[in-house]
Amino acid sequence: MTSLIHDLVHVTVRRVAVGDMDNNVYLITAKESGAQVLIDAADDLPAIQSLLAEGAADAAAPAKLALVATTHQHWDHVRALEGLVAATGARTAAGRQDVSGIPVPVDVVLDHGDVGRFEGFNLTAVHLRGHTPGSIAYVLKDDGGPHLIFSGDSLFPGGVGNTQKDPDRFELLMGDVVERLFDVYPDDAVVHPGHGAPTTLGAERPHLDEWRARGW
Repeated sequence: MTSLIHDLVHVTVRRVAVGDMDNNVYLITAKESGAQVLIDAADDLPAIQSLLAEGAADAAAPAKLALVATTHQHWDHVRALEGLVAATGARTAAGRQDVSGIPVPVDVVLDHGDVGRFEGFNLTAVHLRGHTPGSIAYVLKDDGGPHLIFSGDSLFPGGVGNTQKDPDRFELLMGDVVERLFDVYPDDAVVHPGHGAPTTLGAERPHLDEWRARGW
């Protein structure tokens, strides 16, 4: 089964599911420069290293892991982060309000709307409060392809992320997801969550009122 999920003009995107919680690890590789960004070093360092090697084969130049971007501080999304940083020397990024919960020093502290510029692609940080205080979705747009939203645990097929039945946290997350994703990006934008299968904003948009009414 191939790890390749998108073969776009300038980049490839690969995915592997790891660990006992079926966490998704995503890898973006620039075809020309070999620059790579890995999203969520969740678990299973050997599997992540295999993913990096598969991505490297997509590039015309020697690949280099430019950044490990974490969607949020929860333990199941960072179990391999320390080992990966030690093995590669890659820089790290996370949302400002989650930095204290990340098990390695964070080199790039992200706020809403920050743009990471790499050799061959850009990534936009979208702050989605509620699942954790500093959860970040990363948005990629390549020529001719749809927007890709790496949503962590803030947005899934069928609803927003877990807010522990706290109505204030739910309203915060629901508001951010609507205002910062559904109101900004088109229906063909593909949502790649932290666990499980992808969806699109168009598939989920008709259910927003239902989610709000049920409170989760």
